[in-house]
Amino acid sequence: MLDTTESEAAGARATPMMEQYLELKAAHPAALLFYRMGDFYELFFGDAEIAARALGITLTKRGKHLGADIPMCGVPIHAAGDYLQKLIALGHRVAVCEQTEDPAEAKKRGGRSVVKRDVVRIVTPGTITEETLLKAGEGNYLATLARGRGVGPGGADGLALAWVDISTGDFRVAATDRQRLAADVARIDPRELLVADTLLSDEALGPLLRALPVEPGPLPAAFFDGATAATKLAAYFGVETLDGLGAFSRVELSAAAAALAYVEKTQVGARAPLARPQRESEGTLLSVDAATRANLEIMRTMSGERRGSLLGAIDRCVTGAGSRLLAARLAGPVTDPVEIGRRLDAVERFVAMPAERADCRARLARAPDLLRALSRLALDRGGPRDLAAIGAGLDVAAGLAEDLAGLGTLPDELAAVIELISSAPVGLATRIGAALADELPLLKRDGGFVRAGHDGDLDQLRALRDESRQVIAALQGSYAAETDIRALKVKHNNVLGYFIEVPQVHGERLISAEFAGRYIHRQTMAGAMRFVTTELAELEAKIASAGDRALQRELGIFEALASEVLAAEAPIRAVAEGLARLDVAASLAELAEASDWTRPVVDRSLAFEIEGGRHPVVEEALRRNGESFVPNDCTLGGAEAEAGRIWLVTGPNMAGKSTFLRQNALIALLAQTGSFVPARRAHIGVVDRLFSRVGAADDLARGRSTFMVEMVETAAILNQATARSLVILDEIGRGTATFDGLSIAWAAIEHLHEANRSRALFATHYHELTALAQRLDRLDNATVRVREWQGDVVFLHEIVPGAADRSYGIQVAKLAGLPPSVVARARAVLERLEEGDRKSPAATLIDDLPLFAALRAPPPAPAPSAVDPLGPALDALNPDELTPREALEALYRLKGMRAAPS
Repeated sequence: MLDTTESEAAGARATPMMEQYLELKAAHPAALLFYRMGDFYELFFGDAEIAARALGITLTKRGKHLGADIPMCGVPIHAAGDYLQKLIALGHRVAVCEQTEDPAEAKKRGGRSVVKRDVVRIVTPGTITEETLLKAGEGNYLATLARGRGVGPGGADGLALAWVDISTGDFRVAATDRQRLAADVARIDPRELLVADTLLSDEALGPLLRALPVEPGPLPAAFFDGATAATKLAAYFGVETLDGLGAFSRVELSAAAAALAYVEKTQVGARAPLARPQRESEGTLLSVDAATRANLEIMRTMSGERRGSLLGAIDRCVTGAGSRLLAARLAGPVTDPVEIGRRLDAVERFVAMPAERADCRARLARAPDLLRALSRLALDRGGPRDLAAIGAGLDVAAGLAEDLAGLGTLPDELAAVIELISSAPVGLATRIGAALADELPLLKRDGGFVRAGHDGDLDQLRALRDESRQVIAALQGSYAAETDIRALKVKHNNVLGYFIEVPQVHGERLISAEFAGRYIHRQTMAGAMRFVTTELAELEAKIASAGDRALQRELGIFEALASEVLAAEAPIRAVAEGLARLDVAASLAELAEASDWTRPVVDRSLAFEIEGGRHPVVEEALRRNGESFVPNDCTLGGAEAEAGRIWLVTGPNMAGKSTFLRQNALIALLAQTGSFVPARRAHIGVVDRLFSRVGAADDLARGRSTFMVEMVETAAILNQATARSLVILDEIGRGTATFDGLSIAWAAIEHLHEANRSRALFATHYHELTALAQRLDRLDNATVRVREWQGDVVFLHEIVPGAADRSYGIQVAKLAGLPPSVVARARAVLERLEEGDRKSPAATLIDDLPLFAALRAPPPAPAPSAVDPLGPALDALNPDELTPREALEALYRLKGMRAAPS
C-alpha cells in the first residue's frame, strides 16, 4: 500500500511508467499490485517491502522518485503461481496487472508512450481458480452475509448467507439467524466471509460477527442493496424474472447479489460460469455447531489436519469432485429419511457387485475435474489441458453410462446418475480428442497443442516454420526443372531476402520472352545474375511470419473448441454432478466392504439403537497397528419412544469413555450422510441437531478461561437441543470447585431430562450423579469395565450397565509416568481421605494436609424451632455415615414430613 509520501507522489512529476503504476495502484489500494514488465511481475514502494518479507525474496531499488529510492522486487511470470499461493495463504489480496497491447505498438506512438497495462484480475482467498493453488478434494468458497431489518420471526432482523465457489460454479443461498449463524458458517467453511461494513460496527451484531469461526471482511453497503438485487441476478443469468430459479426472500437476494458483485469485481469483467443459485431450506440439514465440529474432528483434527479426521478416514473417492461432494455431505448431512434411503440404496447396490464397482472406480479414476476446467476456460485462464480434461471427462461419462445401463434395474439414485452422465453433447469429446495432440503444453500461448493432420492450413504453416530449408530446396528443384538450369540456386541475404541465382550465361535466357514476367531481374554480379519471383516473395513473407501465424491459427482452433464447450455448460455441469455422485456411492461401498460396515435404518422415530458400534477413525488407526477395536452397544431410545434416554457413563480416564461418546455421534452423522456405519446393527431416528461438549480448551483472545468456554458451549446445548437432538457431554463441571461442578452437572442432567428430552450421553467422574437414576425414569447408568491386577488397572474398553465406584486416577497417573514417590504419596493420601470420609469429617485431616489448613470451620446450625417436627428427625441423622443413596432417601423423607399437616 502507498504511504502518505507515495500518495503525494502520485500527483507529482514521474516517469511515464511510474505514472502508470501509481495510477493503477491508486485504483487498488488494498491489494498488492503485480505490475507486468516483460517476463516479470514487479512490485514497488510499500508493496515491494511487504512482498519481499512475505516471500523471502530480495528487495532492490529501481531509480528514484521525489528524491528517494524506489523499493522494488519481482517474481518471474512462469513461477507466479507459487508466489501467489504464499501471499494468499498469508491473507493478502493481489491485483494482477497485465500488458494489454503489443510493445511494438507503444514504440510506434513514440514520445513518452508506455505499453498499455490494466488490472485484469484481483486474486483473493475466495476467488482462486488456478489448479496449482486449489486442493482437488476441497471446495473454495466465498461467502456473503446480509441483514434484513425486521424481516425475521417476530419482527427480528433476518439474516441470509450466500456462498459461491467460482472454481466449480457452485452457488447456494440460505436464510439463517443469530442462533444458527456460527453453525452455518462452520459448515460452509468459506475462505472469505464478507459483510456490509456497517454490520461490523453494529452494537448488537458486531460482537456476534467477530466471534464467528471465520473472520469477516468488510464490503461497502452498496453491494448489499436489496432494491436492485433481483435485477442484478436476473441480468447475470439472462432471465426476465427469478421465479424460475426459486422463491428467495429479499435478504437472501441481497446476500446472493453481493456475492455476485464481488465475483464480478475481482474478475474485472470476465464472466464466471456460475450455476443458478440453489436455496437451502431450513431444517433440511443436520445442524452441527462449530464447537461440535471441532470436538468430533469431523472435517479436520484439532490441529487442523485432514489426516486423522472423520473425513480423512472415510474418503475413498478417486476424483476430486467426488471428494468435494463427500465432504459437503459430511459437513451437512440431510434430515430426510427418503433422501438418506436413496443414497443408501446406491451404496448397497455397489456393495453387492464388487467386480462392477471395481471397474466403475477404475474408469472414474481417469476422469479429470470437469467443473474446474470449465471455470478456467470461461474466465479465459484455461489452456489446452483444460480442453483435454473436458473431452476426457465426457468420454469417461459415456463409457460409464453404457456400463451402468447394462446392469438392469437400478436404485433411483443410480438411475438418476445415468440420466445425468448421458446428457453430454453428442460428438464434443470426439471433436476435442481429434483436435488436440497427445502431449499438451500447460499454456495455450506456447502452441503445439493441435494434432498434426487436423488442419491443413496449420500443417503448411508449421512446415514453413519448421522445415523452411526443405521447402526452399523443393522450390529450387522445381525452378531448376522448369528452366532446365541445373546450376540454379535459391539463396538468402539481408538485402534481397530470398532470391534465385544463376550463372550469367543462363541469366539472359531468363530475361528473354521465353520467361517473360516470370523471373524478375534484381541484380547482376560478376559471373552471376539474381532474380526473384512473385511466388518466392510470397514464400519469404510466409516463412517470416509462419511461426506467428501458426500460433494464431492454433489459438483460433482453441477458441472455437472453447466456445463449443462453454455453449454446452449446462449439460457438462450435469455430467460432472453425475460423476461425483457415482464416485461417492462407489467409494462408500468400497469402504463398507473393506471395513465391515452395515446399512443403518434411518427413520422419523426417536430411536437410537446401536449394536456393536465402533469408532471409525480409532478403528482404522488400530487396524494399521494390527490391533482390534472393542465394539459396544448403545440404546438411547426405541422405535416407539416418545423422548430420548440419557446414559450417564462413569469409569476411569483412559478407559474409553470419550471414544464411546464420540463414536455414537459419528455413527449418527455417517448414517444421515448416506453411508453405511461401523456397527453390527444401527437404527437411528433422524437427528435434527448434533451437540458435543468434549475436551478442554480456552479462548484467551476473547478473555475466556477453559471453564468459561465449557459453560458457554453447555449453555448453547441446553438452550437449543430438542427431543430429536443428540447430545454428547463429557466431564461437565470439572473446571471449577467440586461442589460447584457437581451442582452444575446435576442441574444440567435434570434439564436435559425434563426440558430438552434429548437423546444424550453424559460422561462424568462425579459418581454422586449416579443416584439420579433412581428419580429420573429415562436415565440409565453405564460404566466402563476395568480390572485391577497387581496394583495396576487393566482397561477392557467395554461399556456395561452400572456405575463405577472409583476413578482409578492414581493408576492412570502411574501409567503416565509420574515419579514413584509421587504415586506412593498419592496412594497414602487417598487412603486417609477415603477412611476419613467413611469415619469422620474431612476436617480431621487438615493438620496433615497443609494445603487445606486455612479451611474455616462450618458455621453452627441454627437451633430447631420448638414446634418444628423436623427437629428430632434432623437430630437423628448423621450425614457422615450416610451413603449418597441413603442421603437422597432421607431428604425425600424429610420433605414428606415438611409437607404433612402438623
